[in-house]
Amino acid sequence: MSLDHPTEGHEFDRDTRVDKRADGEFTAAFTDGWTTFTSHPNGGYVLGTALNALRQTLSQPDPIAVSAFYLRPAAPGPALLRTETVREGRRTATGAVVVEQGGKEILRATATYGDLSAEGRELHLEGAPELPSPEDCHVPAEFADKPEGVTIAHRIEYRYPERPGWLDGKKDGTPRVDFWMRFADGRDADVHSLPAMVDFAVPAVLEIGEFTTITVELSTHVRARPAPGWLACRVFTKHLSHGLHEEDMEIWDSEGTLVAQARQLAMLL
Repeated sequence: MSLDHPTEGHEFDRDTRVDKRADGEFTAAFTDGWTTFTSHPNGGYVLGTALNALRQTLSQPDPIAVSAFYLRPAAPGPALLRTETVREGRRTATGAVVVEQGGKEILRATATYGDLSAEGRELHLEGAPELPSPEDCHVPAEFADKPEGVTIAHRIEYRYPERPGWLDGKKDGTPRVDFWMRFADGRDADVHSLPAMVDFAVPAVLEIGEFTTITVELSTHVRARPAPGWLACRVFTKHLSHGLHEEDMEIWDSEGTLVAQARQLAMLL
């Protein structure tokens, strides 16, 4: 099993680093560099750290299905990660990981890994978002100025075909947004960052005036190894009920290949 890190040295890789303490046990330190509107570290970033430990436990190279339950908000500081191999098969390997801080579980995830280099049938009934080139899209001044406390805005670059309405206080928009995204330090996305990046979108419910939402559960399917470059993204919500809403996310690479899909259930605060 190769543990080479071709992207090592970039912020995401440094901040999701784990150190093995014993078989199935790792330590990590969450930084304050990925905080969101909630003032807590982004859930995708926390999951990315957890999977960094789990992939060192399993034999297959690529995460293909990940399901994560968020039990408590994470905080900057040390964390303990415990991994378990559930099954090692010929084509897939499945494992689980628990993340603890202060003696309490904050995240529990299960993931199946496989090999996305394998050939197979292709069928796509919908294509990538139709966006102007990133150079022809907008960078809202509020994003360019790096909002105080929202440190993930320092780590991720976004480009929008038009200015998001929520920035001007509009609350009657449609909770669906197409946009470009990439790491700000030049790191290209790979299969190990995609399960985190599906949670890096600005929540679509901001378009209806809902600013505080936290993830309860996040399911991700990694569909392909991404080509270098900007990622075309589509995020949308169709149903909000009893203070809960789903959020769907699609990520397409620079060559128009679908590389990740995700659905999360989130709660308004």
